[in-house]
Amino acid sequence: MKGQDGSATLWWDAGAGCLCYIEQTLLPNEFVVIGCRDTGRLATAIRRLEIRGAPALGVAGAYGVALAAMTSAATSREQFLDDVRTGAELLRSTRPTAINLAWGIDRVLAVVGKTENMDQARKLALDEAETIRREDTACCHAIGHYGAELLPESCTVLTHCNAGALACSSWGTALGVIRSAVKAGKQVRVIACETRPLLQGARLTAWELARDGIDVTVITDSMAAQFMRKGAIDAVIVGADRITCDAVFNKIGTYMHAVCAKHHGIPFYVAAPLSTFDGKSRELDVVIEERGREEITTMGNRIFVPDAAAVKNPAFDATPMDLVSAIITEKGVLRPPPDIPSLLTCTNTK
Repeated sequence: MKGQDGSATLWWDAGAGCLCYIEQTLLPNEFVVIGCRDTGRLATAIRRLEIRGAPALGVAGAYGVALAAMTSAATSREQFLDDVRTGAELLRSTRPTAINLAWGIDRVLAVVGKTENMDQARKLALDEAETIRREDTACCHAIGHYGAELLPESCTVLTHCNAGALACSSWGTALGVIRSAVKAGKQVRVIACETRPLLQGARLTAWELARDGIDVTVITDSMAAQFMRKGAIDAVIVGADRITCDAVFNKIGTYMHAVCAKHHGIPFYVAAPLSTFDGKSRELDVVIEERGREEITTMGNRIFVPDAAAVKNPAFDATPMDLVSAIITEKGVLRPPPDIPSLLTCTNTK
């Protein structure tokens, strides 16, 4: 079945003519696959975090442009391109911090604009989206291969949020490293931080690893430093939503783990594809998505914060490169800071 054991979590159903994905907000209580047939529904899914994770957003953005092309009823190429671009911009606006979304959108838009024939453009758009999905899967396995070599034969790894199959088209980045290490015969235990406020670590990472039979223990985010101090953590591995030459952007709370890991002499690894790298920006240029108050104040039917109290809910934070031991990519392991500026041309100095 798709979605199990690191297999596909986001795919095109040719028979139904729609994009299928695992609805992540329902996990671990319900396993539901949604069939999405238009960009409006896909935009809602992305905003609601039914689909989330940088590589998955890149794949979803690519399929979204294909959906916009397929659902356009235009009779002229000019109107057709306008319909596709409108759908693309709707999707682009949903998550400002994760760069892969725009990357996937732009890659398929470029293909659509290359032909005068609208039917051919629709076919090329879907073909390119399918190529991006296949490349993402191959990329995750390559990241897993390179990252597994960094882990000892027996170790306990701490991870934050979810950078697994659910955050990609399959296999995962940070969890791809863990899966690959286990497949290679290494004894890997995982400590998954719950990841407040939406508990992606407790709900998603623990669900994925438990289904794979990988040893996983969930802790609250605030317990991580104590576990490091007691020698219970051998390495930290996280994913990334954007990487500039001076910082790694990932789920809020990542910076805290990086600081604690540095203090305790624990390697802090980032696993991410090269499509997550942003050579045009520095940390101060990146817009951090601010999410709704209700994600913090409410759980189930209970309200835990008084109405008179203000709430801040940034979805991501930035970890400076000097706290990062290495970045694991599909092309190999980069050891910042010297490797990163040489890879990225940071022309923006404002």
